[in-house]
Amino acid sequence: MDVISDQNWLLSLGTFLPLAGVLVMLLIPKREELLHKQVALVTALGTLGVGIYTLTQFDYDKAEQLQFYANTEWISVIKSGYTIGLDGISLPLYFLSMVITVLVMIYSWDHIPSPGNPKAFLILMLVLQTGMAGTFIAQDLILFFVFFEVVLLPMYFMIGVWGGEQRQYASLKFFLYTMFGSALMLVAFLALFYQTDSVSFSIPYLIEQGINIDEDVAVWIFAGMFIGFAVKVPMFPFHTWLPDAHTQAPTQGSVILAAILLKLGTYGFVRIAIPILPQAAVKWAPVIGVLAVIGIIYGALGCLAQKDMKRLIAFSSVAHMGFVMLGISTLTATGINAAMFGMVAHGLITGMLFFCAGSIKERYHTLEISRLSGLLIQMPKLGWILGFCAMASLGLPGLAGFWGEFPAILSAYNPAPALSEPLFRVLMVIAALGTVLAAAYLLWLYQRTAFGEPNPEFTGHGHAHAVGAAGNDEHHDDIHDVNVFEWIAWTPLLIAIVVFGVYPQLMFKVMDPAVTQLVEVFNK
Repeated sequence: MDVISDQNWLLSLGTFLPLAGVLVMLLIPKREELLHKQVALVTALGTLGVGIYTLTQFDYDKAEQLQFYANTEWISVIKSGYTIGLDGISLPLYFLSMVITVLVMIYSWDHIPSPGNPKAFLILMLVLQTGMAGTFIAQDLILFFVFFEVVLLPMYFMIGVWGGEQRQYASLKFFLYTMFGSALMLVAFLALFYQTDSVSFSIPYLIEQGINIDEDVAVWIFAGMFIGFAVKVPMFPFHTWLPDAHTQAPTQGSVILAAILLKLGTYGFVRIAIPILPQAAVKWAPVIGVLAVIGIIYGALGCLAQKDMKRLIAFSSVAHMGFVMLGISTLTATGINAAMFGMVAHGLITGMLFFCAGSIKERYHTLEISRLSGLLIQMPKLGWILGFCAMASLGLPGLAGFWGEFPAILSAYNPAPALSEPLFRVLMVIAALGTVLAAAYLLWLYQRTAFGEPNPEFTGHGHAHAVGAAGNDEHHDDIHDVNVFEWIAWTPLLIAIVVFGVYPQLMFKVMDPAVTQLVEVFNK
C-alpha cells in the first residue's frame, strides 16, 4: 500500500493537542469559570487550526494513499504499533470532529448545563475530541480499539451527570450496549490477528493478508465486527440505547453524539470490516441491506409516534443511518461514496437540529411537542432555522441531506456483481418510500411547533398567568430569539449545509479515489 509520510507529526498534534488543554485546566481551580471556558475554547480553536493546516497540506491528487503516515513501535509484546494515517475516506470526518468541537465550545459559553461545573464538563469535551480524532486516523486495530473506547467514558459521564431526569438509566444503557458490541469486536480483531499468522495488527497489512483467510472463518470474524459496529451506528435491532441517550443527554452531548459518535460505527465498516474481509462482506451485505431498510422504515414510524422533540430527532438518526448502511451494503463506489457523504451531511444537519432543540428546551423548559406552538411568532429566527434544518433533514435537493440519501438509494439498483440484484432493487423501492415518511414526520414536527398561535402558557396572557402570576413569570422571561453565541456556533453549520448541497463535488472528489480503490476487489 502506498503511503506518504511527510509531516507525520501533524496527525498526532491534531489528535493530542486537546489533552494539553486538559492538563492546563486540571491546574486551574474550579471556581475560575471564565478562565476554564477560555482555555477550552482556545484549545479547541488551536486544534481546529491544526486541522485547517492539515487540509492545506493534504495532497488531493493522491487522496487514495495514506498521508502524514507514521508507524512507530507501541506495544511490541502484542505486535501493535502506533500506526496513523489519513486518506480521502477519513479526512472529512477527522476535520468534522474538530469543527463540531469548536462550535459546541462556543455554544457552551453561556449554556453550561446544570449542575454547573464548567471545569469537568469542558475537560470531558476535550477528552472526547481526542478519542474522536484518534479513531479516524488509527491504522492499527488495537490503536483503533483504544480510541474507540476512549470516547465511551466522557459520554457516559456527560449523560450520567448533566443529563435529564432518567440520566443514570440512559448512561448505563449506552455504556453496556457499547461495551457488549466492543467486546465482540475485540474478539473479532484477535481472531483476525491469529488467522493472519500473528504478524501485525496494522490495517494496511491486514487488507493485503485478509483475502487469504478461509471463507467460513472470515464470515464469523465479520460477524463479530458487524455487531461491534452495528451497535455504534446504531442499526436496527441494536438501536434502542440511542433514543434514551439522546433524550437524556445535555444539548452538547446530543450534538457530539449525533454529529460524530454515530459515525464511528459506519466508519469502522468502511475502514476495517469491508476492506479486510471482502469475501465475508459479500456474504453479509444482504443482511446489512435488509436491516438498513428495516431501520429506515422503523425509524420513520418511530418518529411519528414521538411526543418529545429530542426523541423524535433521535429516532430520525436511526432512519438516516439506515440510508448510510444501505449505501455501504451495495459494496459499490457510488454506494460507499453516498454513505460517506451521508455521514458528514447527517452530522451537520442532525447536530444542528439538536442545537435547535436544546435552545427551545432552554427557553420553554419543555420539549413536549403538544405544548410548543407559534415559534415563528415568538422567536421568528429560531423558527426559520428549525424549518431550514427540517428541510435539509428530509433530503430537500439543494441541501446537503439530499446527496447522502439519493445516491444511496440509486446505488441499490446496481449493487456489486457478486450480490443479488432483485433483492437490492426491492430494498431500493422500500428505501425510497422511507424518504416520504421522513418528509411526513419532519413537516409534522415543524407544523406543530412553529405554526399557529403561541401557547398561552408561555406568553403570559393565558389562564395560567392569571392564576399564578409569580409562579409563571419565570417561564416566559426566558423567551428570546437566537443570541450571539448561538449565531456564532450555528452559522458555519448552516453555511456548510447549503455549500455541500449546491456543490457536493467538494467532498465527493476528496473521497472518491480512496473509495474506488476500496471497492476494486468487488468488481472482479
